Amino acid sequence: MSKIRFFALGGLSEYGKNMYVFEIDNNLYILDAGIKYPSQELYGVDEIIPDYRMLIRAKNRIKGIFLSHAHEDHIGALPHILKELNVPIYATKFTMNVLKDRLVEDKLNLDEYKFNVIHEHSIIKFGNVRITFFNTTNNIPESIGIAIHTIQGLIVYTSDFTLDQTSNPIYKTNFKKINELSEKNVLALLIESVGSSRHIIGGSRENLEGQLHKTFTNAESRIIVSLFSSDLYRIQQVIDFSVNNKKRIAIVGRRAQRIVDIAISEGYLKIPKKSLIKLKFVDEKNKNNDHDIVAIVIGSRHEPFYMLQRMCRKQDRLIHIEDNDTVMLLTPPVFGTEKMASRTLDLLFRTEAKIIPVNKELHSYNHASAEELKMMIQLFNPKYIIPIIGEYRHQYGLRKLSVSLGYSEDDVLILENGDAVNFQNEDMFVGKRDIKAGEILIDGTPIGNTNDYVMKDREILAEDGTLLIVAHVNPKQKKIIGEIEIVTKGFVYIQSSEELLNQVKELFEKISKKHLTSKYINWNDFKREARNGINRFLYSETKRKPITIPVLISVDDN
Repeated sequence: MSKIRFFALGGLSEYGKNMYVFEIDNNLYILDAGIKYPSQELYGVDEIIPDYRMLIRAKNRIKGIFLSHAHEDHIGALPHILKELNVPIYATKFTMNVLKDRLVEDKLNLDEYKFNVIHEHSIIKFGNVRITFFNTTNNIPESIGIAIHTIQGLIVYTSDFTLDQTSNPIYKTNFKKINELSEKNVLALLIESVGSSRHIIGGSRENLEGQLHKTFTNAESRIIVSLFSSDLYRIQQVIDFSVNNKKRIAIVGRRAQRIVDIAISEGYLKIPKKSLIKLKFVDEKNKNNDHDIVAIVIGSRHEPFYMLQRMCRKQDRLIHIEDNDTVMLLTPPVFGTEKMASRTLDLLFRTEAKIIPVNKELHSYNHASAEELKMMIQLFNPKYIIPIIGEYRHQYGLRKLSVSLGYSEDDVLILENGDAVNFQNEDMFVGKRDIKAGEILIDGTPIGNTNDYVMKDREILAEDGTLLIVAHVNPKQKKIIGEIEIVTKGFVYIQSSEELLNQVKELFEKISKKHLTSKYINWNDFKREARNGINRFLYSETKRKPITIPVLISVDDN
């Protein structure tokens, strides 16, 4: 009997950073490798990826990385991972093209990697293991679920999905394929959990279409619509309404538009050439404010909010929001952008434009609701259910849904990253924290093992600022030459804190005498004692702990 072990390096008890690993008969199969966006307190961090380094020493056992769809939280970590882990990649054509675009942007040579384009009818064989696929509904094309066929039974990974069948046929779930798979012995179902507390069916697309129809019918002048660049289904919907209402379309946000360009080239976005216009820079003669323009403002994460803020302040080069504009927000706040979204909405309402913040329940959800999750569970009827893609509350919510369908709580495995589920001889047991599963912060380049130290320093800099104390020291004469200089940033205003800083100088001089009277100057000890002494003094006086940096410059007799 084969041995199966499952663990996650990301995606459990969190939103984003999805990366799931199966070890079957000593071979490794990786499902997705995404990023998580940082919260506001992670100063300067661009994105967070799973700590994949434990896989490097086992790379010869990795059969491939299998991608479910092209959202950043499922493929965004690969530009970093592939630099150290050159293993085969399996993905649909659209997902692969989006990934290759990201890799080229990160200056990776595509010729050095093994790309395998698959579709829902593909069958990939590795000894006793077969991997097949089935189409799922999402807001991005060619989204698939992944089925791993083993001797012990079938393991199904749904990734993100909805069961909304009012969508364009190219986005539809293949229920026939799901029914075929469900006839097999389904050992485990890895099913997303984010929408486990959302008790509506689908994304209420028809209701949103009604809102779009009302907006386009009542708008007297220019329409500005904000959208995420990955929400291709909704972008097409706005394009169709624009064309049907004889509007000209301008897409704003070129930096994030590559995914749109790929969708156009693949035929997943259709924009009549006669309807598409390119805006010129705003100046005295050109305002880009014709009544028949629909400006689609696209970007990822915070970018649509940032562009709308610039438009409100009349700082944008292409659009200045005016009194007779209609602004429709189809960008629900994502994790880490809630404050920016709220600030954007406040700025928009300060204008005289007509603002339409669409109810979040009407958005094109790419996550299953509670009823859809229950339906998927009943379709596959698995022996075990593993809630993934969600925080603990979402996983717990999925357990409650599963119990309502007749499952026992022991059959619904709520796991943390690094927990390992072992299947063998019809037995199952969970090893808590069996796998080291941390995260790597990306700040231009991976920060690596210094994460905690770097982020702590940044937190102190943001809250308490920094203080530099600069002194020129003659090691031969054993004395300080010239004035001691203090520079502060984000700590105190120098002119209003002159007495405090003079006390810091006196303390530094006192510490200096101790080290300058010794036979040899130990510069490291000198700086350490100066830093610690000044820190203690500043905390006693101000209850703040700035980062203190003594700068000791050695000078000669001249």
